[in-house]
Amino acid sequence: MTGDDKSKAGANGGPVIILVEPQLGENIGMVARAMANFGLAELRLVSPRDGWPSEKARAAASKADHVIDGVTVFEDLQAALADLNFVMATTARQRDGFKRVAGPVEAGQTLRRRVRAGERTGILFGRERFGLYNEEVALADEIVTFPVNPEFASLNIAQAVLLMSYEWMKSGLAAETDTAFSAPEVVPAEKEHLHGLLAHLEAALDARGYFRPAAKKPKMLDNLRAVLTRPGFGLSEIKVLRGVVSSLDYFSPRQPRGAGYPDRKAEVDEALHGDGDYRRKPAVLKGEDGND
Repeated sequence: MTGDDKSKAGANGGPVIILVEPQLGENIGMVARAMANFGLAELRLVSPRDGWPSEKARAAASKADHVIDGVTVFEDLQAALADLNFVMATTARQRDGFKRVAGPVEAGQTLRRRVRAGERTGILFGRERFGLYNEEVALADEIVTFPVNPEFASLNIAQAVLLMSYEWMKSGLAAETDTAFSAPEVVPAEKEHLHGLLAHLEAALDARGYFRPAAKKPKMLDNLRAVLTRPGFGLSEIKVLRGVVSSLDYFSPRQPRGAGYPDRKAEVDEALHGDGDYRRKPAVLKGEDGND
């Protein structure tokens, strides 16, 4: 990657990810994938053990080829950091010295603020086995550490990059609760549709002797209304419920759907319309099958 290419990569607003002496190509590939997940593109390697390029890294990157293709390799850490204005070093161990220490949330916000101010930033990650040497941490401006279990503090390098990449992405959201997509908006159904459902349910339960003893029917209906009015159903949800009630009310194992015009449906239609000629008509009213 040329100097101009590096400037273009940095212009996307993302910090550079620097891996010091990474050992396995597979780990480098998983780092590239984690970066791509959260919009980071520039990856630098300092003396990778197995050399570069690496087909194992490309395979593990799972189509994050733009990150793999843009990798630059350096012989020493100072050269890898030379063009950066601000660098954070990740570590799980307490270090001697006077470096400011931040958690990942604060680190993401700090990086975002500095990038918006036009600075070139980077995040430094150490070796898979033991991380960074003290003299390498000393080259960074601040330390970032994760709130992990102190009895098992070591993170896989790709996991560590994923956490910081996520915090970088999150720091750019208008609100931390923003998501990539949301549930469809449900407009509450008009009361007439809810009343229709309740009336249908009452008739179906009446036909099956649910309201026993009869004196308790008003209270039982109040309980049903309380349950069904609480969720704030949308019209499509009301239709689904009407379809369920219709199947339970009109059809039975003896007269299942598709077996003709059921007796119970004929009885209801006769009560509603009274012309005695409903057996030739469709067995489902519009809007009662959960699909219309």
